[in-house]
Amino acid sequence: MTTNQHSSSGSPVKHRHRTEGPQRHIVVFVFSVILTLIAFAAVAAGGVNATFAIILLLVMAVLQVFLQMGFWMHLKDKGHMIPIIFMLGGFFIAGTCIVMALYWVWWD
Repeated sequence: MTTNQHSSSGSPVKHRHRTEGPQRHIVVFVFSVILTLIAFAAVAAGGVNATFAIILLLVMAVLQVFLQMGFWMHLKDKGHMIPIIFMLGGFFIAGTCIVMALYWVWWD
């Protein structure tokens, strides 16, 4: 409770800290398990086209990354802009290194 802020009646205003209940975490966990099962089923099926399986695995991986970073690392909340900027910078540097390595290897 802060004593600096008062309501119009002169009594102190109580501020509740908004907490995120376990419901969202359970839903995200179940969604992560479903994504993992879909990826496993695509590989275990055997009759799936290899190109389709690779694309599906990459899409599932990207979705998993966004779920993990958004809900488990709380990057969706306010005040997390600096970690997001540093991670985007790291992704940019890693992507540049991968592209340059591929360019270097396939250079004639």
